[in-house]
Amino acid sequence: MQQFDSPSLVPLTEVQAPYPDPRVGLKAGLFDAEEAIWNMRLISTTPPPEDFLGSTATDLAFKGNYAIQGDYNGFMVWDISDPANPVLVVEYLCPASQSDVSVYGDLLFVSGEGLEGRLDCGTDAPRTAVSEVRLRGIRIFDISDISNPKYIANVQTCRGSHTHSVLVDPNDAENIYVYVSGSAPVRPEDELPGCSSAMPDDDPDSALFRIEVIKVPLANPEQAAIVNSPRIFEDLTAPPVHGPAPEELAAIERARERGAFVGDFNGQLRVLNNGMVRRYLARIVEERGGTGTPVAADSAALRERLPEFIDEIMSLRGRGQHGRGPNQCHDITLYPELGIAGGACEGYGLLLDITDPANPVRIDAVADSNFAYWHSATFNNDGTTVIFTDEWGGGTQPKCRATDPLEWGANAIYSIRDGKMEFQSYFKMPAPQTSMENCVAHNGSLIPIPGRDIMVQSWYQGGINIFDFTDPANPVEIAYHDRGPISMQTLETGGSWSVYWYNGVLVSSEIYRGLDIYEVVPSEFITENEIAAANTVTMDYFNPQGQPKFVWPASYALARAYADQLERNREADMPTLQMIRSGISEAELASGSEKSRLLNQLAAEVENMAASANSKKMSRLANTLKELATAS
Repeated sequence: MQQFDSPSLVPLTEVQAPYPDPRVGLKAGLFDAEEAIWNMRLISTTPPPEDFLGSTATDLAFKGNYAIQGDYNGFMVWDISDPANPVLVVEYLCPASQSDVSVYGDLLFVSGEGLEGRLDCGTDAPRTAVSEVRLRGIRIFDISDISNPKYIANVQTCRGSHTHSVLVDPNDAENIYVYVSGSAPVRPEDELPGCSSAMPDDDPDSALFRIEVIKVPLANPEQAAIVNSPRIFEDLTAPPVHGPAPEELAAIERARERGAFVGDFNGQLRVLNNGMVRRYLARIVEERGGTGTPVAADSAALRERLPEFIDEIMSLRGRGQHGRGPNQCHDITLYPELGIAGGACEGYGLLLDITDPANPVRIDAVADSNFAYWHSATFNNDGTTVIFTDEWGGGTQPKCRATDPLEWGANAIYSIRDGKMEFQSYFKMPAPQTSMENCVAHNGSLIPIPGRDIMVQSWYQGGINIFDFTDPANPVEIAYHDRGPISMQTLETGGSWSVYWYNGVLVSSEIYRGLDIYEVVPSEFITENEIAAANTVTMDYFNPQGQPKFVWPASYALARAYADQLERNREADMPTLQMIRSGISEAELASGSEKSRLLNQLAAEVENMAASANSKKMSRLANTLKELATAS
């Protein structure tokens, strides 16, 4: 019998990451960029089909053996039964931004927000300010035959659907609900009656400062309709904000010295782009009754009136009015088993009660001057911790440079106690990226390692990484994959839009490079037993902004995973662990009543140790052993 004199697993905080970090200085390329990988294995990389090559791939949803990948050109369906060889099943051309996707049963939901979407999925974008063929809202497809999706309905909304969340109410088998987050300007009432961009004080039916809740009857999904527009932002004031990073300030000053127009947008200094400058100069020329090329006096007038024009812009966007807080969410992550949701709502992180699906109620709200744009949320499995991401720079800017603060464009981790969120720490992908790589916190999910809180996350051209936040005050990076920039000459938007764990693999939507599939490999941070236990969790479907509750079936891998964690956390000495591991192995090899006897005997011993040591991990191990004994 093998003897264990000292621990072979060390605490997470004592494990050393590679140094120097191999992610720094990777060579550029689209499909031939240099790569760095640690504690993961890249199983496959599959480029997009021709009609989607060069288009922007977006979020992912999963159903059975299929991964559904949204795209500004529509969506793609991949068969990932063999992760090493994904097979394209469908490429459905139906342009819209962002085409974020979700599934439930035989239904597929696709978001549309921009002006280019058509009700008929046509590629000829509407060109007029008002169009009867424009789609801004939710498309619904029948995917009972997933190789032949059928477009069956749509629900139009006043601000379109930037993202959406599918809520399956545990108490309602006949309907599902879709929460819609639309961040575009309000569309004209001539295009969709009832759409108002007035402030709620002036028009109680304003499309600002609300979300939309769509009810979908499962028996008749074509009857889907908005049933409520809850104002979950009531009484929130404008959040604190931080200024530009050092490199931005320097660039703004250089632009100012060149004569560029620099404006203050709600406390954020920005250089006006050429299109805005031309538009406002033309307006000034027209207002003075002139024609032709603007003169020096017109430029001087623009500088003087710039605050007025910026106020107009912010009014059209519905932001920053009268010191108000956010008027829309970006993402709302739903955890129906616990009756809660996390709203990442531009300037705030919200905690919502969703026990009445059509009437979400705000429980708590937090703001943070280190956050620029609250983007998405992820709970841990027991709902005691929530992570919010900050998409500083909108996802198109390089925000992971060596000079960028690690608190900006990062994650903020909060504990939840008695319905209140309490800040614990920040976490950001730690490897500095170049000024040619858009990099900031983006979408990810939990990995179901039992007894631990572990998340995989995308960072655009910062790649993807995995981190442990079991101790929310001390998150630790434990794995990553990164590629070099697309280009070293120009900033090209790209990288991983999102990455999710699904039935044993990690699937990443690469904006231009297609579909990446990974697996976690054993390391000092995650053992082979922990990975095997995670892979006993299976899901029929998975959606972004949907939080499933993981339940681990009793298995010998689960028992061994808990034993590994007892060692790593120094919750048991080595002779005790040797006894536990030997007992698990002996029981696994036994049969019939002897197996049950050995498991119950070991469970009783572990239970006694749990009582004396007050160890939750010991209790979980004892319960697993008893479940195995019952099943034997």
